[in-house]
Amino acid sequence: MDLTTNYMGLSLRNPLVASAGPLSQTVSGVRELADAGVGAVVMYSLFEEQMRREAEQMAELEVAHEESFPEALSYFPNMPYAADDTAVTAYLRLVESAADAIEVPLIASLNGSTLGGWVKNASRLVDAGAAAIELNIYLVPGDTDVTGSEVELRHIEILQAVRESVAVPVAVKLSPYFSSVGNMCVALDHAGADGLVMFNRFLQPDIDIDRMDVVPGVTLSSRDDARLPRTWIAVLHGRVKASLAASSGVETPSDVVKYILAGADIVMTTSSLVRHGAKHAEKLLEGLESWLVRKELTLEKARGLLAVPKDVDASGYERAGYVAALEKAKNTYGSLR
Repeated sequence: MDLTTNYMGLSLRNPLVASAGPLSQTVSGVRELADAGVGAVVMYSLFEEQMRREAEQMAELEVAHEESFPEALSYFPNMPYAADDTAVTAYLRLVESAADAIEVPLIASLNGSTLGGWVKNASRLVDAGAAAIELNIYLVPGDTDVTGSEVELRHIEILQAVRESVAVPVAVKLSPYFSSVGNMCVALDHAGADGLVMFNRFLQPDIDIDRMDVVPGVTLSSRDDARLPRTWIAVLHGRVKASLAASSGVETPSDVVKYILAGADIVMTTSSLVRHGAKHAEKLLEGLESWLVRKELTLEKARGLLAVPKDVDASGYERAGYVAALEKAKNTYGSLR
């Protein structure tokens, strides 16, 4: 069966994509993901703080050696770090090696909240072989004076700055915590986003009551995490030009199918591959293909089959679903209102 998929203008052999995560930290890991059959691989994220640290170190070097005489053949700066060991350089080398090692598109990921060095390094990533750039915008304003409009504008500015600096597709991985998620997605679409990845999972710390301390932690996604992105993908399908990428909550083939029915162009997963290994991608794809055969559907006919119809009011449609859900819950558990 033909599972070929178009994502941001990139031709993928299927809609399953390995999203940014620990499995893409080595060339062998990236190759293993590609060999397992995924349509593309998203590299683990290069963080803005890493880029800023390298820039600061380079500035310190320039100041420390500005009086040196480079024509002295014996001259060699006493560098506080090895340039080849910086995070940015290492990431660029990995992108270059990994892109050469696989036949599917390799997408580089940048994580940050300000313009920082994104523009410069996005260009460097493309030169290294990245087929596209994913902007993983992790912005949680702790300053209560920052308005919602300022947060939204920051996203647009980052996207436009990177979009103008590279010729490859640019996706935005955004959070669901906007006052109007749909409007933010449309704004990003109009600003030039080639893809919208839904959603970024903010890492929420816990509290250790014995140590009286805040405990940071990373947890793998669960299947219930798919409900929120699936809902918004169903709303946005056919309403934006940007490709829609589903992220979070993929564990079984049925989770992939649900995202496709909602209207996702691609379905990303990391948690399931971490739990079960890269070869789990084969099971997810086999399950998708088996379901399509059983239902006598092509991938394109299935995509968006259960999305919110374009000719109806999306708000009213969602409201009707909300009321129906409460009525069903009432019959099962008693009144929740």
